Amino acid sequence: MQCFMGQNRRMGRAMITSTLNQKVKNVACLLKKAKERRMQGVFLAEGLRLFEEMPRDRLAATFVSETFLNREKHRQLLDGIAYEEVSDAVFKHMCDTQTPQGILSIVRRPVYEWADLMQGGRTHLLILEGIQDPGNLGTMFRAAEGAGVTGIIMDQGCVDLFAPKTVRSTMGSICRMPYYRTENLAETLSELKRQQVMLYAAHLNAEKYYDAFDYRGKTAFLIGSEGNGLTDETAGRADAYVKIPMGGKLESLNAALAAGILMYEADRQRRSAAG
Repeated sequence: MQCFMGQNRRMGRAMITSTLNQKVKNVACLLKKAKERRMQGVFLAEGLRLFEEMPRDRLAATFVSETFLNREKHRQLLDGIAYEEVSDAVFKHMCDTQTPQGILSIVRRPVYEWADLMQGGRTHLLILEGIQDPGNLGTMFRAAEGAGVTGIIMDQGCVDLFAPKTVRSTMGSICRMPYYRTENLAETLSELKRQQVMLYAAHLNAEKYYDAFDYRGKTAFLIGSEGNGLTDETAGRADAYVKIPMGGKLESLNAALAAGILMYEADRQRRSAAG
């Protein structure tokens, strides 16, 4: 039976006060286990900013702390949203952060098809191999959205996109940026070539700087792992190598920063051509 509080919808009869509660145990499991997140087709969105960014039709469940509900503006934020109230101590048990903001949602994953990434002549892709840092992956999603990228392709060696830290780093872009996780990167690159997508590999052995190329057509940038870059096999499938100028004693840039520079250069060229 639901208990209604104004326009808010509080699920259940009482505040959850035990970590043995089945819903709390499920959240704790989703927090720790990628396999469980995959099986349920969901991820956790923790914090006020992420809650505001999540599409309402994707919210499977929402939990708020007793302290969170003490503020009128928070209660207004929950208008029309079904939620469970949780004691502060139990809520902290459910969270990944050290200082929880008092709101957490289980969110249904967006599902994309290959066609969602391919946008004809506008196709602008980021292809990632072996990215291991959750913060880097999340930042790439944010930058890709800003630069008008049509999709992100990840190989099996990339960190879990739906790990809590990665989700927070995307700042909501996770629900807006089409993605595809390939089981065979080599085959995927071959398919892109068949579709006449130009593949540009960020590579230290490049002879030309990134701004020497024309990215106004179908374009994909290949970015490798933070420590080792692209494998020789993947780099060998690129149409061209590109590099970013380095001043001082730098030898390379953070993978997310390098990806951002390349994506925004393609966006700049396309906006200039259109304008």
